[in-house]
Amino acid sequence: MSELSKTPVPDRAEYNAFFPSEYSLSQYTAPKTDFDGVKFDRPYTGGRYKVLMIATDERYLQMQNGKLFSTGNHPVETLLPMLHIHEAGFEIDVATLSGNAAKFEMWAMPQEDSAVQGIFQTYLPKLQKPLKLADVIEQATAPDSPYLAVLIPGGHGAFNAIPESREVARILHWALDNNRYIITLCHGPAALAATARHGSFPFAGYQLCVFPDALDEGANIDIGYMPGRLPWLAAERLQQLGMNVVNEGISGQVCHDRQLLTGDSPLAANNLGILAADVLLKAAAE
Repeated sequence: MSELSKTPVPDRAEYNAFFPSEYSLSQYTAPKTDFDGVKFDRPYTGGRYKVLMIATDERYLQMQNGKLFSTGNHPVETLLPMLHIHEAGFEIDVATLSGNAAKFEMWAMPQEDSAVQGIFQTYLPKLQKPLKLADVIEQATAPDSPYLAVLIPGGHGAFNAIPESREVARILHWALDNNRYIITLCHGPAALAATARHGSFPFAGYQLCVFPDALDEGANIDIGYMPGRLPWLAAERLQQLGMNVVNEGISGQVCHDRQLLTGDSPLAANNLGILAADVLLKAAAE
């Protein structure tokens, strides 16, 4: 039996673009997740509150060497939190910066996981025709906003535009100022950097879980998951801004600090979904 290649696989749709190597996918993806049902007692039936998910609409992330990583939203990191939140009774609106479709790392889709496939099909119309964030920002941040939380999925696509978006910064500031929740994991916390303007950073002093820079600088390149070094490192930047990273590796760890709910990797997607459902149900009841 021949060994799987650790060479990134060329993406035939774009010049100088690459998918993860066959070997890296054998290590990092699986046909099923660890979802084993929801854990809350009763779902929310009030009908007032929803969750706004900000997904990336960008497929390609340029690395330091000029090569493009064919990425997007990680399906497990997107769909498992969505599944718990949806089953807890909270409708999810999907927005992207451009209003173009949310992009997925389909090579990481757990094809044999019926629960994940089900929530994907349920939200596929919204994922393919999302809201444009700028068009809904006034309603989203209004005094009578229907949104109880903002969900930002992981996937390296979260590095594209979202951390520089004024609309993302505005809605994150709004969430902090109005006791609403921010749910994100893996590379999604890169979005928090959007709020670092004019010398202040509202998340300074917060604890979080985030994907370890050591893996992005080491194994992810060595085994061909990415075709080069990232343009910047999420944990490093957030630590420089004053946040405290509580995880060292990827074990499925989650962290809840005030209004911020985070997870360390795809392994944390189910745990984060369980945590988010509990926190949102408690908040809605109050």
